[in-house]
Order: sequence, then structure tokens, then C-alpha cells
Amino acid sequence: MLSKSLLLLLASAASVLSAPAACPAPKSVTPTLPSSGGAKDLTNPPEGLKLLHVALGFGIQNYTCTTQGPGAANATGALAVLYDARPLYPLQGARSLPSTASFAALPGSVLASHPVPLNLDNFQSRADPSRPGASLTSPFPTPADLTVEGVAEPLRYIGHHFFTDKGVPAFFVDDGEIFLTAKKDEAVDAPADADKGPDGTGAVAWLKLSATEEAKGPAKLVYRVLTAGGNSHGCAAGVGEDSTSYTATYWFYG
Repeated sequence: MLSKSLLLLLASAASVLSAPAACPAPKSVTPTLPSSGGAKDLTNPPEGLKLLHVALGFGIQNYTCTTQGPGAANATGALAVLYDARPLYPLQGARSLPSTASFAALPGSVLASHPVPLNLDNFQSRADPSRPGASLTSPFPTPADLTVEGVAEPLRYIGHHFFTDKGVPAFFVDDGEIFLTAKKDEAVDAPADADKGPDGTGAVAWLKLSATEEAKGPAKLVYRVLTAGGNSHGCAAGVGEDSTSYTATYWFYG
């Protein structure tokens, strides 16, 4: 006669065998760095580097006019808040957007529908709200996530982008675990169909930047791609400053 424990073991095994096989969870794929589609494109990161972050950057590009004319604006830096956009890339999980095209449209959509997430000065000479200028003493507000229409959960705040007092582009991410000071290696024009921004200035170039010796943390490269807005309004008024709102995605590798 079979023991009670053996009967229980056989019953358990039969239950497992008769149960329907569980469907494997969908595999998450590593996001693919976008291509500008032009005759010249940014070179891909070298093999061996891992994608650390895909961030949505939202802020302003700054310019100085020293003379009058449409092409006289000199870029003097940028300020932007960075949000975690990787969960929205297709096949990343429940929050993923349905296609790479919908992901590529995200920066332009956010730029058109959200206020710039910076502390903006009210320049007396700038009645046009499309030309914001950030506070010189405290440009970044208290860190907060970004709620995007049509996205189930807010985009998580992960850091800031700014230029140092030496004019070096810098990225402060993950509470300083990444402090990437960088230099520009490559630049290509944004695609002709890139979102020009709410004031029609045109999209800033796509960039590849590499870490300087002062950088700290694992990040070695950052790409600025999928840009929307950000080009100067021009220097029709002559000498002065100009700021233009923009969005972009920043891809960090290390």
C-alpha cells in the first residue's frame, strides 16, 4: 500500500503536468540609438559600452548676439531638466510606446504642450513667452517628475544638464553617480522634418559628446538626438541675449 506522503507527491506531479504551460514574459530589448537619416550620421558607440540611460531633456538653449544679422547668434550653453524616458521606448515594458516613431515624436509633443521646467526670469524686454531666460541664481526648481498626457505614469526626474563656469557641457545624473563633463566630438543637422518647436526656430543639431578627464562615474559618451526646437531666434535686434526652449533625448553610454 502506498504511503500517504507518496500519494501526495504523485498528485502534485500530476497537477503540474496537467497545468497549461506558462507563456514566457516578453523580452526587453536594448533601445537602438536613432539615426538622423542624412548623408552624414553620428558614429555609433564602440562595442563594449552599455546603454546607461535614455533621458528626455527639457529646457533652453542660450545665445549671445554681438552684431546684427540672422546668423550672428553665438551659442553660449544650455540648461535642461532630465527625465527617465527609457521605459517609454518600445518593448521595454507595460509603459512602452507602440513604435519607435511614437517615441521619436515624444520630445516635440512635450515641448508643444508643457511649460519649460525651469525658474524663468521675466525679462522686461522679452514679452514673447517663447523666449524664456532662466534665473541666473537658481535656474532649477525643486526636483519633480514630469506628467505627460497619454503616458500612464510620470517620467521620473533623474538630473540636470548645464554648462560649467568654463563653458563645458555637464550632466548631473542619479544624484551625482554620473557627473559627466563632456566635449563635442561630432555634430550633424537635425532631420529636415524635425519638430521646429512652438516658435518655429528649428531643431538644434544632433551631437555626440565624450567624457573629459574631470568626469566622474561610469558614463563615457552621451548623444543628443531627436531634438525639437532650440535654434536661436536670430539677432535682428542687434547686441543682446536670446534663449529658446527645446527638448531632446540624451543617450548615456558607459
